[in-house]
Amino acid sequence: MSMDPAPDPIFARLDRAGLVQHVVRLITDAILQGRLKPGDRLTESGIARELGLSRAPVREAARLLENRGLVVSQPNRGFFVREVTVEAIDSLYELRICIECAAVERLVAGDPAQALIGLRERIDEMRDLAEADDPLSQIEADMAFHRLICLHSGNERFVTVFDQIADETQLSLMLIGRLYDDPMRMAETHEPVFDAIAARDAQGARAALEYHIGTARRVVTDIFRKLKEDGSA
Repeated sequence: MSMDPAPDPIFARLDRAGLVQHVVRLITDAILQGRLKPGDRLTESGIARELGLSRAPVREAARLLENRGLVVSQPNRGFFVREVTVEAIDSLYELRICIECAAVERLVAGDPAQALIGLRERIDEMRDLAEADDPLSQIEADMAFHRLICLHSGNERFVTVFDQIADETQLSLMLIGRLYDDPMRMAETHEPVFDAIAARDAQGARAALEYHIGTARRVVTDIFRKLKEDGSA
């Protein structure tokens, strides 16, 4: 009797590395969506039980999240969602200015045509999300805009560093709720950067990006400082 061949699998089996990265993504989403808040403890056994896993991949995921600045470890106590400080936010934006300004100069010096397509799409997406009043997704589109600059710079190290600090940046923005009173303002602030890149003006692009991130740095730290003083964060 002939046996029918087994059907091809629909889903690829996750190896150890893939499993850990999947847990990283799930915990990251929980933090950025506010389901896990600053100061909350990551209970390895509880997370493992909910996901139907052993504790080992959860522990590895927590260590990767520590490297990304989203969680901190305390001796004999485990991992906790990082408490964000004004000083940490300020230094984070300072680092972004250094990396992204260098990246945009490299981008303009090359051929920015492909990057411009993606950058325009992200600005349009921010506008659509402003009309839909979806600030969390708007923040994600904002970060995608800035990642594209690093990605198309031709220096993969810029992308590596950006990815390491992107989640921490999103966490700080999520905690303050909104960056601007007018949600459309977030999209508008990216237009000068786009225009300078489109004009192939390297110095203008650098100046526009430095102003753009510098303004966000001031606004975010001021809001967060006030929230801390009011006991709201």
